[in-house]
Amino acid sequence: MKNDKKIEKKRYDLRAKYLLNNININEISLFGSASVPIQLRTPYIFYEEKIKKLIQPTHKVLEIGAGTGLHTYSLIKTGAHITATDISKNSLRMLKKNLANVKKGGSFTTFVADMENLPFENGIFDVVASAGSLSYGNSKMVDSEIRRVIKPSGIFICIDTLNHNPIYKINRYVHYLKGERSKMTLINMPTLGRFELLKQNFTKIEIKYFGSISYAMPLISIIIGKLRAKALSDKIDKLFRIKKSAFKFVLIANV
Repeated sequence: MKNDKKIEKKRYDLRAKYLLNNININEISLFGSASVPIQLRTPYIFYEEKIKKLIQPTHKVLEIGAGTGLHTYSLIKTGAHITATDISKNSLRMLKKNLANVKKGGSFTTFVADMENLPFENGIFDVVASAGSLSYGNSKMVDSEIRRVIKPSGIFICIDTLNHNPIYKINRYVHYLKGERSKMTLINMPTLGRFELLKQNFTKIEIKYFGSISYAMPLISIIIGKLRAKALSDKIDKLFRIKKSAFKFVLIANV
């Protein structure tokens, strides 16, 4: 697994280096949910709504696996003090470039850090946030570190991919065989069992599931259009509330 972590770090370092050298910052205008295809956007909108509701300007917020700042934008807009962390130094350089001109009331800093061993004291953050990063570290170690650095009465909020739908699992395995992702990310993809373990360290957990038919969105979007496909997906999620076939989830855990 240590070798896998090096592979992922190198992958994202190289990607960010390319962006730094080849992308004009003026060309980058879409962050967060706005950067996601319309038919898959609903969970990200919900994540951003929760961030806006739960994070106060007085809060200290830690983001793990921040990458190039795609979802850090929503955190910064709250006016809180944001510490954006990632294992990839180049990704954080790109994050600062991306978000340098964001109008905000608070502040943000970046810190190169491994989410399995966060270089922060116990209980110093009001909120820990994560957008799609939970599979990039040993699940037990990551979850333990998240809980360790949150203050009493603090919050953990994340959006990520659920690892139960066989269609998605096969697709991820194919990408692994093609060398496009490491085995570590397959093993540590969030599951319903992981949520049960989290409940042992938090007083309350709220989970909302999305995209039970996301696997069919490419075809459905062609047939009825992206907006109607989004509406259909949202309606099915509300009617059936299926967990195991869901594509995404948003989790809010209270200490």
